[in-house]
Amino acid sequence: MIDRYTRPAMGAIWNDRRKIDAWLQIELQVCEAWYRRGRIPEWAIEAIRGASCDIDRMAEIEREVDHDTIAFLRATGETVGEASRYIHLGLTSSDIVDTGLAIQAKAASELLLSEIDALIEIIGRRAIEHRTTLTIGRTHGVFAEPTTFGLKLLVFYEELRRQRTRLASAMDEIAVGKISGAVGTHAHIPPDVETEVLNALDLGVEPISTQIVQRDRHAFFLSVLAGLGGTLEKMALEVRSLQRSEVREAEEPFGEGNQGSSAMPHKRNPHASERVCGLARLVRGYATTGNENIALWHERDISHNSTERVTFPDATCLIDFMLHEITHIYEGLVVYPERMLANLNSGGGVIFSQRVMLALVDSGMDRQTAYKLVQRLAHASWDGGGSFREAVEGDLEISSRLDATTIADLFDPQAQLLHIDASFERVGLLASEVTA
Repeated sequence: MIDRYTRPAMGAIWNDRRKIDAWLQIELQVCEAWYRRGRIPEWAIEAIRGASCDIDRMAEIEREVDHDTIAFLRATGETVGEASRYIHLGLTSSDIVDTGLAIQAKAASELLLSEIDALIEIIGRRAIEHRTTLTIGRTHGVFAEPTTFGLKLLVFYEELRRQRTRLASAMDEIAVGKISGAVGTHAHIPPDVETEVLNALDLGVEPISTQIVQRDRHAFFLSVLAGLGGTLEKMALEVRSLQRSEVREAEEPFGEGNQGSSAMPHKRNPHASERVCGLARLVRGYATTGNENIALWHERDISHNSTERVTFPDATCLIDFMLHEITHIYEGLVVYPERMLANLNSGGGVIFSQRVMLALVDSGMDRQTAYKLVQRLAHASWDGGGSFREAVEGDLEISSRLDATTIADLFDPQAQLLHIDASFERVGLLASEVTA
């Protein structure tokens, strides 16, 4: 991933040094297991414990042999002398590469989980802050009925919690290795060595492996990242929509020195939200590649390997960056309650059409008859025919069934929001916490 979208902590997980250190750690654990079984002598394990791998030397060898694992083994072997013959006993390249990838993916997952936790806390806090902030709910981009901005945020809060659960599950799926040798038969390294080594590495064991860990695990991991990216995109898209000039109910934080346009000084554009939406498309593409990697020839080929050198670092770096952007956006989101209320009232009361219709049904009117009556009045109001509320109050058929007090109550937005706190309680943001 390019530096622009790579934050330091996540980038460090995927750099060459971290990868080679993981490979070396795996080889050392296997050697220790063999030593405990008497296959590696004391003098050799002492030398192996001091092994290292110079990345520049490894790259030099790789240019000769065109095989990174062999280059790694040779460069490492040069640091231990005669004891090098005991390194990689019974192993195949994928034992190291796949298990190393599991170590890196687990570390990346743990970092992402901590960032999701921080974002969930912020969204929950802001949902409580705006639980009674009236705004208009929109469907198809069109005015629907009143809601609160806090309820909008509560949707994100609960969805992020689901995505966190999925990512934790995906981490468990991906955090498995294999030390089973070529085609996974344990012909040259017994299962108890595999279990011992992977336990030492704090990884699970792939119960049945071929020459590789099966790629349905990797596809699931990338698909979960794509789903999380979709949630972050949804959150960004909401900001983009609310920041439009004709809406302007909320907007991204805009720093003192920010400039929104090279040409138009007045501009404050939702550029961070747009970045998140664009990057979500990339992550979805990586998920597609991950699913295409599930089907490999027989016990394995390496068509998956080239793609995973890109997809895993890139997808995790992008999600890390997107989480950081969304956290910054929503922590500093500027909310305009007065503008929300003005927009809510701008439709002349048509957003209460369902309440009027249901009141007529409760009075004994046929539902379809009530629907058509209210629809006619609402459409006339939309088309410039004046206030919908006034039209309802002046309609003889309606006034014959509903008194003035009842009609007035139908146009009270608070009356539609009596159960908002129940939604907060359902997700664990209880009324007592809201009040506090």
